[in-house]
Amino acid sequence: MTLTELRYILALQDTGHFGKAAEKCFVSQPTLSVAVKKLEDELGVSLFERSRGQVKNTPIGEQILRQAQVVLQQSDRIYELAEQGRDPLGAPLSLGAIHTVGPYLYPRCVPVIRGEAPDMPLYIEEDYTSVLREKLRNGKLDAIVIALPFNEAEVVTQPLYDEPFVVLLPCDHPLAKKTAINNKDLERENVLLLGEGHCFRDQVMAACPNLRKHATRDERLLQSVVEGSSLETLKHMVVSKLGITILPMSAAQVAPYGQGVLCTRPFEKPPYRTVALAWRSSFPRHQAIDVVSQAIKAAAPGLATATAA
Repeated sequence: MTLTELRYILALQDTGHFGKAAEKCFVSQPTLSVAVKKLEDELGVSLFERSRGQVKNTPIGEQILRQAQVVLQQSDRIYELAEQGRDPLGAPLSLGAIHTVGPYLYPRCVPVIRGEAPDMPLYIEEDYTSVLREKLRNGKLDAIVIALPFNEAEVVTQPLYDEPFVVLLPCDHPLAKKTAINNKDLERENVLLLGEGHCFRDQVMAACPNLRKHATRDERLLQSVVEGSSLETLKHMVVSKLGITILPMSAAQVAPYGQGVLCTRPFEKPPYRTVALAWRSSFPRHQAIDVVSQAIKAAAPGLATATAA
């Protein structure tokens, strides 16, 4: 049994196809097929069920593949430890962030990271919390930026900054005349929300449980139709006067639409989220984590600005 064979079977699990798994591993399909069969013969069990155009795990294969993932993670740690001994800020770092943080944080914090660690290649991505959690757990990401609460075994979380929520609305909307918004003001408004799966949607609903409390059936139907896939989509919807929305302050910049189009208003008692950095407790490059953490904290004051008409 070799680490290469373990990588092959994990690639086959991910793709469900011998040809695609071979491409992912940069080998020919016969090479990968022979290696998988050799491992199965050595173990004396079938790891995969093979059918025309489809490959899926056997029950025992599922267990072995989970252990293979653990073995590869531990082998990667050996390289990480060696790299740390040479230069903890010289090896690549993979950083993920949730969709409602990444677009507004990365432009501010990445230049700071570059300045502090110019020789550290940085790979960034955005995704849902659930996807980032899995990638952190299996070693595909080194650290992730998420909103608390976030609980995961053998993962360290460090709160970075608190970010208030604000209301975004057209400047000619009646609520724009108010200096601050309370929850009751929103009860009869068509408040545009992110779709299911976004943690920010859950945070808004928790902060404003009476949203759409008095909505009619037709209004509730409209609400379901105009749920957005991103905060930027919600902003475009507000410009189109489909409703108003609630955003984290970092996303509430309205400059692209020009003066007098959109404005933001604070809440009388501002709800907020706590943004945090999370990484595996076994991750050895603590100096790299410190650089990222400090860069995000340095960028945070710049996030707490929103344009108001």
